[in-house]
Amino acid sequence: MEIVTFEKTQLNFIAEIKQKIRQAQYEAMRAVNIQLVNLYWEIGKAIAEKQQESWGKAVVPTLSEELQKEFPGTGGFSVTNLWLMAQFYNEYHNVENLQPLVGEISWTKHTIILNRCKDNLERQFYIQATRKFGWTKNVLIHQIEGKSYEKHLLNQTNFEQTLPEKIKNQAILAIKDEYSFDFLNLGNEHSESQLEAGLVNNIRAFLLEMNFQFAFMGNQFKVEVDDKEYFIDLLLYHRQLQCLVAIELKIGEFMPEYKGKMEFYLSVLNDKVKLPNENDAIGIVICKEKNRTVVEYSLKTSKMPIGVTTYTTTAKLPKNYQKFLPDGNIISKKLEDYFKN
Repeated sequence: MEIVTFEKTQLNFIAEIKQKIRQAQYEAMRAVNIQLVNLYWEIGKAIAEKQQESWGKAVVPTLSEELQKEFPGTGGFSVTNLWLMAQFYNEYHNVENLQPLVGEISWTKHTIILNRCKDNLERQFYIQATRKFGWTKNVLIHQIEGKSYEKHLLNQTNFEQTLPEKIKNQAILAIKDEYSFDFLNLGNEHSESQLEAGLVNNIRAFLLEMNFQFAFMGNQFKVEVDDKEYFIDLLLYHRQLQCLVAIELKIGEFMPEYKGKMEFYLSVLNDKVKLPNENDAIGIVICKEKNRTVVEYSLKTSKMPIGVTTYTTTAKLPKNYQKFLPDGNIISKKLEDYFKN
């Protein structure tokens, strides 16, 4: 028994040392990244200032050639990258909400956001979300192409009123107003069972579209009440929120009675499935269409955390989405709240 205890203690000790090394490596990489981005910022500033002094564009190719000659084997000093540094400085240095975020993510991710997003609040969202959620380059591109900025700002939930402060903003960021299931190759006419089967058969793409923090728990998840069986279309688990997420799929327009059914599922999950250390379950009703006013009234009286979203089988964002976006000051306040923790 003592030998087993000693071996276990030794394994725990080794695991702790490994974790410390990994953490130190991460911190070292982060420090290098901050220094690199700050260097690029200073180079961009210097180029921008020379441009203001009426220096010609030829200075950048000359600078690129000299830097590559002086620092052979060091990447990042191509003509294209030097112009990106100047653009980076020019577009961010006078923007109060962007300048402090310069060292938060890698240069590669900065260039993706810089080139693909033209609105400063949109850029702020993707920089802060990338930092907070640890998005890789490919996930970041997927999020931008999927219009996550707009879809998160416009989502319809009652989380503000029903969830505790510690997870409220995180939960709001976990739900989109619309999901793109273009990977299913479904036509306009399909059944709920076809939709569910398609999502389960393409589970990796589905979870990527939902949010990489979701884990799949099962479909047609059975719960029992007084010997009667009920089945939840999809059951997920959100790692950061530490809660079960019940999903109901509807191929038509949202109906107010869907809220009552979801409340029933959440009550049962909280009583019979949730573990003691987990937060209360949340629900998402995913419909083909919804009337935003009907959803607003439906969620107003619910004491259970529920979100109502739509889905499309194409990646294209509806044209009328833009008109629903709130005023820039409201967006700025929302982003501040979402990412303050």
